[in-house]
Amino acid sequence: MRPIAQALGQSTRVLTHHFADKDDLLAALLRRLDDVQHEQLRATEGWDDTVRGIGVIVRDSWRRHLAPENIAHTRLVREIEGLAAAGRLGDRAPTFLADRAEFVARALVVRGLDPDQARVKATYLNGAYAGLQTDVLTTGDRERVEAALDELCAVADSWTENAPRTA
Repeated sequence: MRPIAQALGQSTRVLTHHFADKDDLLAALLRRLDDVQHEQLRATEGWDDTVRGIGVIVRDSWRRHLAPENIAHTRLVREIEGLAAAGRLGDRAPTFLADRAEFVARALVVRGLDPDQARVKATYLNGAYAGLQTDVLTTGDRERVEAALDELCAVADSWTENAPRTA
């Protein structure tokens, strides 16, 4: 835990006072990430509004995630996703990874998509969104990546343009 303590500017004593070992620290970190991600999902305005297109919600989320005050958290989420994908978290993958797909699927169902189709589209949208975020975080080329985000939003909006709306 010494490198972690150094990176945090703390002594190992502080960390070992609060956490038994690195696994305990990781579990606490993942719980906190889940809490923050769920707070952000709940704070997403208009997700259940049948008037706003899904693309507007995606753009709002993009701005929020890449705002200077949130960029470190967004980078951490991408790192955690990479660790989970590599199997390095064992059975401790954060619940927000699955919950995010269900959240987006519900937003698509409200806009008229069949639930099964909505889950597939949500998976596609989340995967593309995560890839675009990783690209901009890695390359810093916001102009190019945000042009691709505009295309993604247009595709997502097209899924619900003529779908029957639920009340």
